[in-house]
Amino acid sequence: MWSHLLVLACALLVLPAQALAGAKEKVAALAPSGLVLAMDEKGNELVVQNADKPFVPASVTKIVTAWLAMEILGADYRFETRFYLDDDRVLYIRGGGDPFLVSEELAQLAPELVAAIGKKPLSGIVLDASYYPSDIRIPGIEDTKEAYDALNSALAVNFNTINAVRKGKTVSSAEPQTPITPLAISLFRARGPQGRGRISLTQDPAVGLQYAGELIAAFIERAGDSVKGKISTGAVPKGLEPAYIHRQSRTLSKILVELLVGSNNYIANQIFLEIGGHRLGGPVSLQKSLQVANEMLGKQGLAESIHLEEGSGISRGNRFTARGLAQLLHLFQPHATLLRRGDGALFKTGTGPGVRTLAGYADTSNHGRVRFVISLTSNDSAMRFRLLKAIQSGL
Repeated sequence: MWSHLLVLACALLVLPAQALAGAKEKVAALAPSGLVLAMDEKGNELVVQNADKPFVPASVTKIVTAWLAMEILGADYRFETRFYLDDDRVLYIRGGGDPFLVSEELAQLAPELVAAIGKKPLSGIVLDASYYPSDIRIPGIEDTKEAYDALNSALAVNFNTINAVRKGKTVSSAEPQTPITPLAISLFRARGPQGRGRISLTQDPAVGLQYAGELIAAFIERAGDSVKGKISTGAVPKGLEPAYIHRQSRTLSKILVELLVGSNNYIANQIFLEIGGHRLGGPVSLQKSLQVANEMLGKQGLAESIHLEEGSGISRGNRFTARGLAQLLHLFQPHATLLRRGDGALFKTGTGPGVRTLAGYADTSNHGRVRFVISLTSNDSAMRFRLLKAIQSGL
């Protein structure tokens, strides 16, 4: 009797060890040069392969940005845009870096603004984007014209992009919620006689500001007011008090869900810049945000293992180690549900030329929920998920 129980106990001890060995073998067979790390909740390293080699995280960087934002800004933080009205009914708009000042938000904002300032015609609109320096640039965006890599700005609408369609001489909005504006028409006419798509306003900050002013004016007119004067840029006069302050309808936590699922680089760096601006005061700068980020990471012993150049992952100068990112995943675990969910895992992908990354949390049979980091120097997007499956089935 006792001998049978002893044999059974030994067998039960051997099974997890065999499963662990099986997971390691599967990972090694699938991607012998890949970087793979899986850790249980106690910090035990269950699968370790090339884990000390620094890697380019690509959009996995957004997990770090999300953690920093939750720590510094808080889940309920809301971006603000301020509106001022002088005695001549010139409307001044001071941008606060809201990453989600989209058409749907402007449709909510405009009636509230008009109620606050009255329906007497406006004699002009002045845009104040001084919270962001006009020459601000994010490492990596100069190499791309993708819409989700648009230039960051204190005052931009629809992610600093325009989505329209041209048929012959006619240009119309590609979105029913977005009015067409003169600038949108001229830009799409310059593209050629046909076509549709979303273009990024990346070249000249003044162009993005002009479009923001035109679109806000269009929504003001929809709300029953009118704009008779021109749209220009300038500073809010000293001593002028806000007539209306718009607080973004989405809390930071809701914006982070959109960020971590949609992986928009513009949104990521708007949030990253606000981290520095909120802690150290405006105007924002990449240097301020990096200072705050490095201080926060240093307090967790991660200064050497997580190196940031910006907050989205577009820069190939970002460098992580697997152990550093796994430690940050431990810190981020209370917010894990902000990540994309699928097949027993919560995860974030990263993709770039010759870079495929995947990191997050995965459920296993014998070790519960594990933290994992996968990085491949290839263009094989499916392989990172095959490695994740090997971890899940093997553990």
